[in-house]
Amino acid sequence: MSSLELSIAWRYLRSRRGSKLLSFISVIAIVGVVVGVSALIVVMGVMNGLQRDLREKILIGSPDVRILNFGSDMRIDDWQSVLRKVQSDPGVVAAGPFVMTQCLVNAGHAYNEGGNVVGLPPQTRDAPEVTDIRRHATEGDLRFASSDGAGRGIALGKLMASRLGTFTGDSVRLTCQGKGEMNAVTGLPVPLTMQFEVTGVFDTGMYEYDNSYMYVALPVAQELAGLGSGVTGIEVKTRDRDEAKEVGERLEQLLAFPYRKVDWQEQNKSLFQALKLEKLGMGLILLLIVLVAAFNIVSNLTMVVADKTREIGILKAMGMTSAAVRRVFFAQGLVIGLVGTLLGVLLGIAASLALGKYEFIKLNPEVYFIDHLPVATEAVDILVTVLASVVIAAIATLYPSMQAARLYPIEAIRHE
Repeated sequence: MSSLELSIAWRYLRSRRGSKLLSFISVIAIVGVVVGVSALIVVMGVMNGLQRDLREKILIGSPDVRILNFGSDMRIDDWQSVLRKVQSDPGVVAAGPFVMTQCLVNAGHAYNEGGNVVGLPPQTRDAPEVTDIRRHATEGDLRFASSDGAGRGIALGKLMASRLGTFTGDSVRLTCQGKGEMNAVTGLPVPLTMQFEVTGVFDTGMYEYDNSYMYVALPVAQELAGLGSGVTGIEVKTRDRDEAKEVGERLEQLLAFPYRKVDWQEQNKSLFQALKLEKLGMGLILLLIVLVAAFNIVSNLTMVVADKTREIGILKAMGMTSAAVRRVFFAQGLVIGLVGTLLGVLLGIAASLALGKYEFIKLNPEVYFIDHLPVATEAVDILVTVLASVVIAAIATLYPSMQAARLYPIEAIRHE
């Protein structure tokens, strides 16, 4: 493309009255691209932020991989040997046993609260740090060291502790199924009741954990669940969360039947699939804004062709080829697309950074699991948006440039 063609394209972009500013129609076309690109970047950032934030919060108390077994008992009796095999995998950073059951908790009130009880090894220097739940203790800790020395400490979620009106040092009572023994007289299960001292309160920021989860020492949880020396499963932390599926498949092959793996993506498969589908859908819908902006480019160039018909005829009569005329209008549309895309990217990134830093949009954590709208702008999304916008702008120039190139010099000069 020669400098003459570029100078003609720039002249056609400017106002008629000799002003060096862009014409109003050109500004409108650029603004349309800016709005479409910036909206697309912000929405993609929001969807990425939701997915990342939910994943991080879910995995505060959930490991990368869980090793369980088939069967209705949901227990592993020879867990020590299973644990050694799991730890032998090079992709495993930490692994440890866990117990999960459900109990009723009472803090001396006339009502009971239901919740999930998780048994973990007490917090020590040698205890495996498979999840980050211990780091989120706001009061006390997860050593489960009660004042009577019996290891009957319990850590409650912040919302559950607030609802029960309990603080560290208070007592709560858990009522669980235990061994599931049946009363010969009533024919009902005999519950197991145990008194605990609140030794910790944790705050993960995720409603589900803070509202309904309780943590106790592993031996105590085994008693509450009636597992004896068995455990529910083995939880595993991998070197890289994205490798969890691969590591889990290796462990599943190593342990063989009846053991199975459940990685973090499988545990929350429906949620993450819904987020991916929503991101794709929102991206396609907002791409329509860029397409609408492309119609502005088409209309702008079409009007320029109609307005400059005589000038185009003179240029062709002076020797300018049809290909050169096409390049003039291609350059004009490309400038609109590039300027609009650049400004849209800058505006979109600035809006995303502001939303992420100042947390303008608050959410109800009881509904969305998070308390504000997170934003995480990724370079890949920006690159795809830029390419899509520029390609659409380039395609939008095809029809007007071809119309201009088809003009015959004599007919164009006689125009008007």
